[in-house]
Amino acid sequence: MTNKEQLVERHILEYQSRLKHIDELAERAELAAIDFDAEHEARLELQKYQKELDLLRHKSGDIKNMSVEKWREETKQSAGPMAIWDILAQNLEDFIERHE
Repeated sequence: MTNKEQLVERHILEYQSRLKHIDELAERAELAAIDFDAEHEARLELQKYQKELDLLRHKSGDIKNMSVEKWREETKQSAGPMAIWDILAQNLEDFIERHE
């Protein structure tokens, strides 16, 4: 395995770890909304986060199948999924704080 391939593999593992953390936050947010008997607006907010999470899952699958060259090009063109995942995690944490 080349250094480039090892780098991509390391990033994939990091993405999977972040995704697992966000999944856990999403579960807590859902439970908080149920326990809080969240109003319609809060449920819509939670649905929005769920859609974002679904997109991230899809992106994670795409990343696993990328060649090293494609992965490097993708990360040069955007902040990458990590920044998006961090924002989603923060939004879910804020939601949990408001509703627990």
